[in-house]
Amino acid sequence: MNCQIRKWSLSDAERLRSVIGNKKVQDNLRDGIPYPYSLQDAVNFITEILSSEEGDTFSFAIEADGRLVGSIAAYRQKNIHRQTAELGYYIAEECWGHGIATEAIKQLCRYVFEKTDIVRIYAEPFAENRASCRVLEKAGFRYEGTLRSNAVKNGKTIDMKMYAILKADL
Repeated sequence: MNCQIRKWSLSDAERLRSVIGNKKVQDNLRDGIPYPYSLQDAVNFITEILSSEEGDTFSFAIEADGRLVGSIAAYRQKNIHRQTAELGYYIAEECWGHGIATEAIKQLCRYVFEKTDIVRIYAEPFAENRASCRVLEKAGFRYEGTLRSNAVKNGKTIDMKMYAILKADL
């Protein structure tokens, strides 16, 4: 599948509602995303992203073969971590296993490293989400360690893994 990242548009709201409204997708994300996910939730998210500070939030729609299939973003951190960004992403369930996430991550990292002073991008997937860990590895991220009992998701205390890529790695 041909994949590209692009700016969000309010016309993406209905498809976004469908993608992130999937419980299997939400089970791999941090809490705070409404379930069920409404069209108004999607409109609010896109509106917030379109008005966010350009140098701090790098958020894009992921499109494959001309259709919205997910979301990817890097968020600049603060204080002594101001040249570091945290990566987050999700892909529609029907697109899992097609290399879309790996390609989107590569595109986002290239964009952030070329356009900003950020020198490190990291991600913290749930340890049990082996597919997401593998996607990061294929995108050039290095495993840095396990954050033991680092989160509570769906009533269960779980480990997370730390992955990172440096500007110097590209």
